[in-house]
Amino acid sequence: MKIVGIVLLIIGIAGTLIFGIQAIQQTETFSILGIDIGVSDANWTPVIVSAIILVIGIVMTISSRRSATN
Repeated sequence: MKIVGIVLLIIGIAGTLIFGIQAIQQTETFSILGIDIGVSDANWTPVIVSAIILVIGIVMTISSRRSATN
């Protein structure tokens, strides 16, 4: 279970970084009355799924460490 948690942790980190950078690059900004406004047409679903996988990996890794010490 610890190995699966670590694998999910690594996949979650990589996915969050890759999809997050892509989503940020798809954001356009424009200025109205001196205020910069950002408009994003990115698909945020992969970023959210990657973040959920990251959290699951963290929980699995921590829970396997606690069960190993008990």
